Amino acid sequence: MSMTDPLGDLLTRIRNGQQARKQSVLAPASKLRANVLEVLVREGYIRGWERYNLRQGIDEIRVDLKYLDGEPVIKEISRVSKPGRRVYSKIKDLPKVYNGLGISILSTPRGVMSDHEARQANVGGEVLCKVF
Repeated sequence: MSMTDPLGDLLTRIRNGQQARKQSVLAPASKLRANVLEVLVREGYIRGWERYNLRQGIDEIRVDLKYLDGEPVIKEISRVSKPGRRVYSKIKDLPKVYNGLGISILSTPRGVMSDHEARQANVGGEVLCKVF
């Protein structure tokens, strides 16, 4: 059976893993997931991630979760643009997450980036998710 929302699945795995106090979580690999994880590493929300080759044509990603004093660094992670309802934003209409304390992750013509990077590059796009 095919998955309709791979990015939503990754975010749910991260959310569930942190709720269960896991050190890492596993997810199927894709380019979009890898790009979103790179943004999360740059912004300091996860420790890192690695891509493993299970067998010919099948890869898996291990996400190393981050905790601060026993509490998860990610307080809230949620999908904004869903398969049934895509959400696009111009750069001037891009909302701030918790007044700038959190980030939005965007898919832009210049690649996947955080809202801070998108404002610097002056480019809008599809709002994938928000993280706090």
